Amino acid sequence: MNRWRFTLVLVLGLSGMLSAGSFDRNCVPCHRKEGVSLRKTFMNALLIYSGEHNMKAGLKYFLRHPSKETSVMGEEYFKNHRLMPPSTLSDRELEEALDEYWERYKVIGRLR
Repeated sequence: MNRWRFTLVLVLGLSGMLSAGSFDRNCVPCHRKEGVSLRKTFMNALLIYSGEHNMKAGLKYFLRHPSKETSVMGEEYFKNHRLMPPSTLSDRELEEALDEYWERYKVIGRLR
């Protein structure tokens, strides 16, 4: 009985990891570890880029070439947090992660 329970937990755990999107696999763990709010980052990016297409393009560029000058976070942010390393995700994975990020935090259609 214990062997079946272990196998079931293992299979469910692995299937959950495999079904997680690029955003959940590649972005969330590091942001959680660093204590960086993905919602706040999203809102800052939305204020700067003011739309889905520009925001995704700007974030994609930043993720490939991170610098304080192209960051959506202010100077104060870098007193407590480090600049992330360049992303090693493929273009497809990066675009998938940005699509998931947009869908999760967008405000359009959610305001009443």
